[in-house]
Amino acid sequence: MMRRWVVNALTFTVLWLFVRGVPLLPPETGLVRIAEEGLIGLAVSVPVAYGLRNFYRGPPTARTLRVAPYAVLYAFAFLKELLVANLDVARIVIAPSLPIDPAVVEVPLRVRSDVAVTTIANSITLTPGTLTMDYDDDANSLYVHSINGEDILDTIRTWEDYALVIFNEELKPGDPVPDRVEANGDGEGGGTDE
Repeated sequence: MMRRWVVNALTFTVLWLFVRGVPLLPPETGLVRIAEEGLIGLAVSVPVAYGLRNFYRGPPTARTLRVAPYAVLYAFAFLKELLVANLDVARIVIAPSLPIDPAVVEVPLRVRSDVAVTTIANSITLTPGTLTMDYDDDANSLYVHSINGEDILDTIRTWEDYALVIFNEELKPGDPVPDRVEANGDGEGGGTDE
């Protein structure tokens, strides 16, 4: 039976060929380019796959099988928003007379783990027209600059619904954002009753 890290290395190599966009035509040079890029892909992917081999011990768990569709949905939702945002920003650049409503928006989050918050923040920053400016750990909020102000909240909530499942968070998709607990310095309000 073939070791899992070898299969991962071969998968990464094929992915490398797609990412590099190796031309297939003309056949004389296309095959040579595929072979060259394939060797480069192997040289990169074999050490990476071997180094990460301990992350993939044993058969896939039930959680992995449950989370995989959500990871694919997250990727598709992100790619859709990436395409739409690219077209919107291109339209604004071509026709600067279009109205924009730039704003910095506080986005309270439902996800809590570092990796989930980072995934959401990076998805926002990678989307044209938006930029994650800061993260407030106490309030569990991102501060996001957007060309179109409040329009970003629905998109972020969609990503967050998927991230809640992918990263095994306490809250579930559709749950409301928890109320913030704020202390006002005099001991009143802002606490929870016990």
